[in-house]
Amino acid sequence: MSEPLIFLSAGEASGERYGALLIEEMKRTEPGAQFFGLCGERMAALGCEAVARSEDVAVMGITEVIAHMPRIYAAFRRLKRAIRERRPQVAVLIDFPDVNLRLAEALSRQGVPVIYFVSPQLWAWKKRRIERVRRFVSRMLVIFPFEEQFYDERGVEAEFVGHPLAELPLPEVSRAEFASRWGLDAGKRWIGLLPGSRAREIGLNLPEMLSAARLLDDGRTEFVLPLAATLREADRRGTRAMVDEAGMAATVRVVDDARGALHHARASMVASGTATVEAALMGNPFVVVYRVSRLTYAIAQRVVTVPHVAMVNLVAERRVVPELIQDAFTAEAVVAALRPLLADGVERERMIEELGAVRARLRGDGNAIARLASHAIACSRHTTDAAPGGGSGASIESARTSAVCDETNRGKAAADGGKWV
Repeated sequence: MSEPLIFLSAGEASGERYGALLIEEMKRTEPGAQFFGLCGERMAALGCEAVARSEDVAVMGITEVIAHMPRIYAAFRRLKRAIRERRPQVAVLIDFPDVNLRLAEALSRQGVPVIYFVSPQLWAWKKRRIERVRRFVSRMLVIFPFEEQFYDERGVEAEFVGHPLAELPLPEVSRAEFASRWGLDAGKRWIGLLPGSRAREIGLNLPEMLSAARLLDDGRTEFVLPLAATLREADRRGTRAMVDEAGMAATVRVVDDARGALHHARASMVASGTATVEAALMGNPFVVVYRVSRLTYAIAQRVVTVPHVAMVNLVAERRVVPELIQDAFTAEAVVAALRPLLADGVERERMIEELGAVRARLRGDGNAIARLASHAIACSRHTTDAAPGGGSGASIESARTSAVCDETNRGKAAADGGKWV
């Protein structure tokens, strides 16, 4: 049996982390597996051949995508050509729907089974995309419990596998070690500043966070600002320059360890996104903030149909953490929401308890990355050998995946129409 060739696509910091975990997991079972596609530094370091790099396409918002279209278009073309020339046995697409749903179509038209991990938020907006998922995605593996029912009701093969971050142990780095590594004072109170993983997000969210930090700066507080591994060096320099220009260089420490920062911070300001889930899983009290361009926000107001912005609140089905979005996101509002969480008292304890309940919901009943790897391996074996389950000891779960892969190989390769750019 030939070694499996697997296409991976992860365009943002959180997806790139999951992609790296997936490569490590698959190599334990399939040491000769080869990977290529859209990835960042972590996945590349583990052996994934970067046809296109995550940082080349990781932009957000309608106006922002338009501005970077030439670069994104060039990356699409390289990826599409590599898919056509190399014909992987299976593809695993992680989050990043603006890119990955287009890739799903290109892969499907080449007869490549597509496993999608971390669902696009179709339940919030762009529900019309469900037909694209139904046609081009073989199996959707979701990380939030309510998503499985959403897809099942719409005829999409879906499975809740738990959230991979919920399975990670707490960081082992001690407060003293963290302080020593990043130049912090272990005797002071630390507040996390998490403005997002993309340069555009940082540019929109960090200035107001720094304004709030100035209001909270009492000489006994330091602020910890983690930067995503997928950020370009120029963007990292730009972020540090923003801190300097705000006059906060003496109290803001830029670090590369978001989980360590959340683990040791007293409380945090967190931009809407995966970091809010990380904060919840750490039990770190926080306030959710977010700002996009005015055009993007105006359009979002017309199409977003969920009652909350923060994923933590959606999972809890109630407002567990404060949400300060767009014009409501001011330094004064952040400080007013954050102060009660910094002091010992009822509000802080209530939030910590509610975040614990969210953590329990997100764990699921199995190892998310291991289950993703099991599906991918079964699919690659079935595609190569045309044998359900592919190999000895295949699980029922793997056999189900093989059946889906068989349907993909028989039907989707012959799909006609559609032009992918």
